[in-house]
Amino acid sequence: MSDKFELIAAEKADLASPFKVRPMCAGLGVSTSGFYDWEAAPVSDRARRRARVGEHVEAAFKLGRGTYGVRRVHQVLSNSDDPGVASASLKLVRSIMAERDLHACQPRAYRTTTVREEDARVEIADHVRRDFTAPAPGTKLVGDITFVRTWQGWLYLATVIDCHTRAVVGWSMAEHMRTSLICDALTMAAGNIDVQPGCVFHSDRGTQYTSTEFAEHLKTLRITGSMGRTGICWDNALAESFFGALKNEVVYRTVFTTRKKARTAIAEYIEVFYNRIRIHSALDYKTPSQVADEFQQNLSKAA
Repeated sequence: MSDKFELIAAEKADLASPFKVRPMCAGLGVSTSGFYDWEAAPVSDRARRRARVGEHVEAAFKLGRGTYGVRRVHQVLSNSDDPGVASASLKLVRSIMAERDLHACQPRAYRTTTVREEDARVEIADHVRRDFTAPAPGTKLVGDITFVRTWQGWLYLATVIDCHTRAVVGWSMAEHMRTSLICDALTMAAGNIDVQPGCVFHSDRGTQYTSTEFAEHLKTLRITGSMGRTGICWDNALAESFFGALKNEVVYRTVFTTRKKARTAIAEYIEVFYNRIRIHSALDYKTPSQVADEFQQNLSKAA
């Protein structure tokens, strides 16, 4: 009930709002007198609740390592055992975050990094066509390469993401971006998940992914290759989305004096935070590990 009253109060306080108290009360199914009684209640009662909610907002923001915006923080609060916290409205969370100067780190503009050999004639079909959903783990994978600046020079990272769980199931880092980098990442992925018959691995048309060496590696793992168009980031949007999150949430906020420090930070981000703690809007605000666990539980029940 209080969350509805808070919504009405917020609209009432907005001088530009065209809504009046009585119609809002009727539309939300609450009494006008009840709203005014709530509004006239001792300020300390509401202040205490706001302070309690504020503590949870800060805890949720800290859990997200400064990466959670209003909607993710609100989702975390909605799972609270405290009814007064769980019922906090989106507007209240937004207000508290602004009041406490809690702002999620913002992404930077996308930069194309894919380079295709001018004489490359590899024609591999796009079996994904921007559909990054999958009925089960190990059926559809995506991968890409990015680079991280350190004072010792570039560190290159190759990843493999499972489309069902959105987990980074394979990764590899090195001082080079030779084909072995992506082969190592895919090998790790094949060791971490059960690769299903007909599994597809999707990438862009970078030189490493169009190489004969990588094609042979896919064949060895019984995985079908798939590629988007050159320079069209949307054709491999899921892989690009992860790199955007990694750069925004770790790389752009850190100065890496050595490659070793960058390796440690990136590995911790992937294995501890991204796969097990960070909630994903595309997963209905669950973590990749939760989705994987739920899939296994459902399999057990069906058996």
